[in-house]
Amino acid sequence: MVQTMPILEVIALNAQDAEAAQAGGADRLELVADMASDGLTPSVATFREVRRAVDLPVRVMLRDAEGFAPGDLGQLRRRAAELREAGATEFVLGFLDAEGEVDEGVTLGLVAELEGCAWTFHRALDNSNDVFRSWEVVRGLGCDTVLAAGSAKGVEDGIENLKNLVAQAPPALLVGGGLQARHVPELLVAGVDGFHVGSAVRPRGWDSPVDSASVREWVDRLV
Repeated sequence: MVQTMPILEVIALNAQDAEAAQAGGADRLELVADMASDGLTPSVATFREVRRAVDLPVRVMLRDAEGFAPGDLGQLRRRAAELREAGATEFVLGFLDAEGEVDEGVTLGLVAELEGCAWTFHRALDNSNDVFRSWEVVRGLGCDTVLAAGSAKGVEDGIENLKNLVAQAPPALLVGGGLQARHVPELLVAGVDGFHVGSAVRPRGWDSPVDSASVREWVDRLV
């Protein structure tokens, strides 16, 4: 396995977050709304504001309800089309069915709006019945990245699973979900080269903006 330079993806809620993440040296943004619901699709207006504010790659969340089933797939497809029209070229999505398996039909139904776009299958994988079986399903759906903690409980509980998953790439593994600084050395040694942070770069919590100094600390850890 060829080791590449690690990247840091930062969750942004708005242009202020995006500017702070870029100032701190982040490589990419995940743009979401409503972290009280674990991240939903942002408005087209917010995407445009972020796009004007920074030149980082921006992956936009496509999710309209808590949990891992869509609230309205048709509406999500329309939102995806609107975001693409506004200039979005990278996305984040992923769904499970009622039995806890990857919902290939629903996921591909949304991916149909994303031809030519890069996309991440998000932490639905961690909440599926079997992360390894789900990984094999997901790798056939066309994503270039999977965001995972290895367990629904987070990286602390899932780190051994993550070590096994990174060896099965592609797609690329992006580690996030309870990620802490002390996990980084072990994950780097295992070959992980994608890291995803949200609350870790908001010292005062989700009601405060991204802190550029905290982002820089994370960037420095990955060197």
